[in-house]
Amino acid sequence: MIRVRKAVFPAAGLGTRFLPATKAQPKEMLVLVDKPVIQYGVEEAVASGVDNIILVTGRGKNAIEDHFDISVELEAFLEARGKTEQLAEIRKISNLLNFAYVRQREPLGLGHAVLVTRELVGDEPFAVILGDDVIDADPPALRQMVDLFERVQAPVLAVERVSEEHVSSYGIVDIAESLGDGVFRVGDLVEKPSREEAPSNLAIIGRYILTPDIFPALAATQADRTGEIQLTNGLRRLLQERPIYACEIKGVRHDTGNKLGFLKAVVYFALRRPDLAGPFKEYLRSALEK
Repeated sequence: MIRVRKAVFPAAGLGTRFLPATKAQPKEMLVLVDKPVIQYGVEEAVASGVDNIILVTGRGKNAIEDHFDISVELEAFLEARGKTEQLAEIRKISNLLNFAYVRQREPLGLGHAVLVTRELVGDEPFAVILGDDVIDADPPALRQMVDLFERVQAPVLAVERVSEEHVSSYGIVDIAESLGDGVFRVGDLVEKPSREEAPSNLAIIGRYILTPDIFPALAATQADRTGEIQLTNGLRRLLQERPIYACEIKGVRHDTGNKLGFLKAVVYFALRRPDLAGPFKEYLRSALEK
């Protein structure tokens, strides 16, 4: 059986929604409690059986590479001070798995970001994880998708049900067949439809398992009116040649790519921490009473 061993993390975006905070630091390094956003996705990949990460970066993203690299000076400092717990935590980061980096020289869309990984991915299935979507799930969201991929040996898209007023913000799945337990065979993909034109309320979220035939499909995909190559359009082309499946994720998803979603995620993960939950609840309660 073919395993999913590699995960692609597109991380070349400018993070303009979070300016000025992202003027000099990548948006992927914004912190949820005490871990940068991107680390949640990397840890999910590890827990799902992935052992190789491919980061698609751009200018000003060196902090991401440094975060997952070994820091000899910091480790020596913590060891000398006897800070064993912190030392173990940062060593765990650098020892998680193998990292490779490729530059997306221009912001030409998610499809283009996937396409530039072609040589590093090679001829095998791979995951794509959008770090903005932080998903708390057991089993991990990507693991749920890997389990389905191992059954169908075909591309798998993560989906979530959204309210009617939000369908125009997502790519929406047109269902060809429901296979039960949150699994669907995809009939079509519609990018950001109006409420009236949406074929369902199943929205594509930031997890994909793709097969290597996505690369020629993307290479043949024309840029849209914004000049970007959209992954959805490449998937629609691929859908003409092979089945694609959707997996409704069981878990709690946070869209940290916008300010409100980010703040909700901070509160959510803080309240799940045994060392913070009690005093943080008290603070929130007192703040709401003022």
